[in-house]
Amino acid sequence: MDAKLFARIGAVAFVAIAITMSALQLREERVSVVPDVVDVTDPDSDPLPERLRQCNAMGEAAARDPICHAAWAEKRRRFLGAKSEPSSPATEASARPSGKAEPQSAEGQ
Repeated sequence: MDAKLFARIGAVAFVAIAITMSALQLREERVSVVPDVVDVTDPDSDPLPERLRQCNAMGEAAARDPICHAAWAEKRRRFLGAKSEPSSPATEASARPSGKAEPQSAEGQ
């Protein structure tokens, strides 16, 4: 019986201390230091952010705009840290020989 009583007293004391500490913490006024906003981009040096904003404003029409596709590809390239300029799928497809043979005329044989 005594062990249960001591356990209950300990639990109540722990909860009382936790509530007291929380109340003291909430009473303190926090000093919030607002850091100065520093814009490190030079708007004249990189047109990509402006192009991305324009594409964002275009909505669904941007999905059909080749300029937006190029801007998104450049943003992905920069974000992923690719060193070389990746070739587009259309360029790769035209560079690969297709499996179909060119039709030959009967005169050329």
